[in-house]
Amino acid sequence: MPWVADPLAAAAILAATEKSSVSDRSGSLLRSPDEYTRFERARILGARALQVSLGAPILIDVRPDLVDPVEIAELEFAAGRIPITVRRQGRA
Repeated sequence: MPWVADPLAAAAILAATEKSSVSDRSGSLLRSPDEYTRFERARILGARALQVSLGAPILIDVRPDLVDPVEIAELEFAAGRIPITVRRQGRA
């Protein structure tokens, strides 16, 4: 699906080709599986913070005075150590 910024150019492409649609976006919103949407990030951090608050082992070395589960989850996320995967449904 070609990227087209101008609506008239999009109409011309649709008329000239047998495509059923054109996109106004330059490509996929996610460039790689390592990048998460803000919703995925929030879900991962929330789930991991809950696990830490319920006594799950901390997967990185943290300062002894750091006790906030959300901050610990953020540090683990930044280090890439959270053992949570995201499954995305394909777009139709």
